Amino acid sequence: MQNAFQVVAVDGVCSGILQCLSAEDCMDWLQAIASNISNLTKHNIKKINRNFPVNQQIVYMGWCEAREQESLQDRVYTPVFLALRGSCLYRFLSPPVTTWDWTRAEKTFSVCEIMCKVLKDSDLLDRRKHCFTMQSECGEDLYFSVELESDLAQWERAFQTATFLEVERIQCKTYACVLESHLMGLTIDFSTGFICFDAATKAVLWRYKFSQLKGSSDDGKSKIKFLFQNPDTKQIEAKELEFSNLFAVLHCIHSFFAAKVACLDPLFLGNQAATTAAVSSASTSKAKHLA
Repeated sequence: MQNAFQVVAVDGVCSGILQCLSAEDCMDWLQAIASNISNLTKHNIKKINRNFPVNQQIVYMGWCEAREQESLQDRVYTPVFLALRGSCLYRFLSPPVTTWDWTRAEKTFSVCEIMCKVLKDSDLLDRRKHCFTMQSECGEDLYFSVELESDLAQWERAFQTATFLEVERIQCKTYACVLESHLMGLTIDFSTGFICFDAATKAVLWRYKFSQLKGSSDDGKSKIKFLFQNPDTKQIEAKELEFSNLFAVLHCIHSFFAAKVACLDPLFLGNQAATTAAVSSASTSKAKHLA
């Protein structure tokens, strides 16, 4: 059905299919409903955040639809409710209402250990627009769709903000790794860069700044090869480490680099505080556009 939409409440009550006379009228209705939902969600987030400490504040809550990649049917989407709170991305089947609900998420991810990408039209898997992907710390690829372009923009800003805040909070992250059969540790430090040390003696083997990393590659399984530039000789030095959680490490490095870049963006830093308090998208109700 063309030029139609429906609104579904959190309790499952549905408005039924509402058909408009034109595509323009339909989009006007969707924009108006989305704006109202967004404003209500901002108000709700502010109320909920009063009960959470600073490091567990909600940055985003909203509906989207997840593409079921293992379904026997093609292009099957399931409504899910995503929330960015503190260090985690939460995936719910229905919005959290009580504090207890936050412990019953269908799945949680560390925001520093997942990769999010907004898709271009050439990367879309079907006719749905406004899509993004997430790669989990285990390397699982997840595919999501939202209704409006403005929803997609809000999600992207919120994810950037949540990642920046978490990196700023933790400052460093250490992963166990192996170098030539020896157990080592790699610390990614926001202030100093990369530090590789012996796990037993804590003796530092090497350290480099973020700016010295000139390239890297991985085998998609466990090994990462870093290419650092020696500050004195200007020569490239290759360092290969093996990890049991390859994708988590890769995504964490990306998160720290993204936070470094954000620190150089006056506009991002200027808006960051306001965004943290107000960023949201669709709320505990959702408008569904029927193409």
